[in-house]
Amino acid sequence: MDSPRPSPVCIGNVQIDDPVILAPMAGVSDAPFRELVKSYGAGMVVTEMIASQAAVRENRRTLDMMKRSSSSSTGCPMAIQLAGCCPDVMAEAAKLGQDMGADVIDINFGCPVRKVVNGHAGSSLMRDEPKAAKLLEATARAVTIPVTLKMRLGWDHNNLNAPRIAKIAEDHGVRMITVHGRTRCQFYRGKSDWAQIRKVKESVGLPVIANGDIRGPEDAQTALERSGADGVMIGRGSYGRPWLLRQVIDALRHGGPAGAPDPAQRRDLVLRHYENMLAYYGREAGLRIARKHLCWYSRGLRGAAEFRAVVNRLDDAGAVRALLADFFAKTTELANGGSPEDKPVSILGGIQ
Repeated sequence: MDSPRPSPVCIGNVQIDDPVILAPMAGVSDAPFRELVKSYGAGMVVTEMIASQAAVRENRRTLDMMKRSSSSSTGCPMAIQLAGCCPDVMAEAAKLGQDMGADVIDINFGCPVRKVVNGHAGSSLMRDEPKAAKLLEATARAVTIPVTLKMRLGWDHNNLNAPRIAKIAEDHGVRMITVHGRTRCQFYRGKSDWAQIRKVKESVGLPVIANGDIRGPEDAQTALERSGADGVMIGRGSYGRPWLLRQVIDALRHGGPAGAPDPAQRRDLVLRHYENMLAYYGREAGLRIARKHLCWYSRGLRGAAEFRAVVNRLDDAGAVRALLADFFAKTTELANGGSPEDKPVSILGGIQ
């Protein structure tokens, strides 16, 4: 990689030393996952999308989603992402987020999900620029911490108005823009168009972050080159790879390939993540929520299909713990000598 490392990004009084950011992902970027990503290294992490109405009603689950971990030991900033359609409610939710310890408030104009769009929030706000302006202004005025915006290219390819929305946001106090390189009507189909993000970068004097389909260091470098953006945001590429942001940072810093954890390190981090989910959610809910992460961690490993079939039907937290230790220990043994053909992995043992 011949391109220079992205410079630190300043948004108000918050500096992002390495602008490689964990995206807000419903059901994924919760506190246990954010802390794991931060332990490897990230420029900034963002919470799951939080409904402003639920935050203002002080829904207990919503407040838990907004909390900053007391165990955080890094200087990595945390943003709380809010979605809503009412300027006054968004302003109150932003104040609450600031009180809960957020470094940044991020506004969601990008969620394509029908339930959110039908509530006139998320990407639907890109179809109503006057309303979008009022919401952006009310939120930015309500807090003293920086406010950022995450959006898409537009509603559809006939309405690629992201540059106009970005300029509106800049004029109303927003300090950074993240653009997912798809329209709302694409959902997650097709390929993220990083080149279109350049038009947003050219329309404002703010830092711009490129998002969409960034699954490794080469994708990150290509996205930066095509978009002219100041950094990248990584979402689905981090599924089962909380170390990915560190890989991208190291590659952008040093221009060389970045390695993944070895099998023994992967085993340790999987067990750590699992225990943290049980502690955070409780044993029953934690086990249920952990399943998708455990399946992602197994991708590409010998015996993964059998592992997924078993872990998705186990209801005992201790049995899952034993299964994890056994499966990843055998994966470690396999990596330390021999080929997959030499050493088939059986994970069932006595667990049925």
